[in-house]
Amino acid sequence: EMKKNNSILYDEIIAHRLGLIPLITDLGSYEIQKEGDAPSAKNQLKIALKEKGPKIVKASDLQFDDPKIKPVYPEMPIVKLLKGQELEFEAKATLGVGKTHMKWSPGHIFYKYKPKIEIKKQPKDVKSYIENCPKNLFNEKSSKLELNPTKIQESDLYEACVDVEQGVIEVSYDDTQFIFTLESWGQLETKEILTKALEVFNNKLDELSAKIKE
Repeated sequence: EMKKNNSILYDEIIAHRLGLIPLITDLGSYEIQKEGDAPSAKNQLKIALKEKGPKIVKASDLQFDDPKIKPVYPEMPIVKLLKGQELEFEAKATLGVGKTHMKWSPGHIFYKYKPKIEIKKQPKDVKSYIENCPKNLFNEKSSKLELNPTKIQESDLYEACVDVEQGVIEVSYDDTQFIFTLESWGQLETKEILTKALEVFNNKLDELSAKIKE
């Protein structure tokens, strides 16, 4: 609900920018609104802002009813106010899930097959070869190229080494093993995201099992 806004940005743009601010989420205090239920303090949070220029209004300027809820990135800018410009509004943040809308997605997850790198022959210039490959992927030992296996999972650019000098290494993949990477936007800890996802998955399996028994 916009009360004052004579900034350079329209109300709709301000609202859109607010929707992109990730908030630290307390799943112990809030729950997803069930279909048919009215909104309540269990699934909504009141937010307020009242600022006057000249200043850059940031996420840290938002006032929350619940002190445990804060912006993940306090320095995230909302709008720049010039002298005499004002921004005042009240808003509500609602707990949701990424399946409903991407704005509720807590992070990014992807996977790849487990890579396998084999050194087939020594390069003409070991130092130069190491410098043109991902950092720390290879070491030099007794003037020979040596693979650092602990760094394979940390890089996605090892295939570029194949083109540095043909025939030095061979890259293959094990399609029976996967490497999952989970990156949180900051609303939830990565462990919490994974635990909650497994909980949802297990509930679906229980539901499927009950349907089969019917």
